Amino acid sequence: MLKKMLLAGFAASAIALPAAAQDAYTIGLTGALTGPPASTYAPAVDALRIYIDKVNAAGGVNGHKINLILEDDGAQPSKAAANAKKLISQDNVMLLLVASLSSTYAPAIAESKNANVPLLFAAVCPQSVYPPAEPLQFCTTGFASHYDSQATLDFVKSTAKGPVKMGFSAMAIPLSRGEIDYAEELSKKVGMTPVDKEVIPPATADYTPFATKLKDADPNWVFSWAPWVTQVRTLEAMRKLGWQGDYIAWGHLEAESELKRLNDSKFYTINSNAMFQDGLPIQKQIEEAAKAANSKYPADTMAEGWIAGMVIEAALKGAGWPAAPAIRSPAARPPKACNPMSRFRTSFRRWWSATRFACGRPWRI
Repeated sequence: MLKKMLLAGFAASAIALPAAAQDAYTIGLTGALTGPPASTYAPAVDALRIYIDKVNAAGGVNGHKINLILEDDGAQPSKAAANAKKLISQDNVMLLLVASLSSTYAPAIAESKNANVPLLFAAVCPQSVYPPAEPLQFCTTGFASHYDSQATLDFVKSTAKGPVKMGFSAMAIPLSRGEIDYAEELSKKVGMTPVDKEVIPPATADYTPFATKLKDADPNWVFSWAPWVTQVRTLEAMRKLGWQGDYIAWGHLEAESELKRLNDSKFYTINSNAMFQDGLPIQKQIEEAAKAANSKYPADTMAEGWIAGMVIEAALKGAGWPAAPAIRSPAARPPKACNPMSRFRTSFRRWWSATRFACGRPWRI
């Protein structure tokens, strides 16, 4: 279905391309390639680049290469706005991608709507892609607001030994704050007691004041749903203050190596994609491709970007050539891939309520 809808999107965004660009599918991405949140986004973008390079080396899609243009927004809304405008009005992209903080979504969405160009969120997924969905917006990531909180609190409730006093940590950006607000209210409904909620600015250097407030509220569990830098630095600051409770966070692409580094038996992450320690064939393929490309990022941080590449390739195959007449049709969505045995899946909107809990699982080391 995502492929079909992207095909229809391409149709609605038909544009006149310069002659030099007519031999390639031109797509563009604005992402947090630098700055504190880059650890959550830059590896995924590099994986997308490697995947597209692999497709191009094999002859492209429908006999045409994919021209991927990358722009760094540093997680700054103004830069994201400028990037989106450039990619659409100057580079004439047929598909715009975003891999950055949710504070950059509004300007990218505005440019997408203004130009009638499909917008694909890669490594992120805002609620605007959920039913009833915005017709031009799509996502490919494994994490999703509301569903993540439901799964997390369900796990905490089934794991906790006694009453749960829950603390919450978010980054001061729309998506993170909105999700933690939702989780706070949901915790009351499932019989937990919320004791504190800290919303931390993205540029925070010292997490001690926020960690102190959380610790002083005496939670026995803390849930953080935010970019990895906020999740892990909140935990580390609380541990330094002597807090010994259980901490659970979303398993972003940094999770596997960070769980090993921290070696904290009370630190959990909840994931949808399998960790690379499972040694699945698709993971070995990613590892080999990352090594061949001399990527500076570990292969175990690349699943989300690889999935985005798979989706784009499938959508363009379905769109044919030229792609413009077909990209928003519902026929463009690739087949659902959710194997509870492998736990490595692509995640597309409209399937989440059916597949979320079958594929997600908590991890701790």
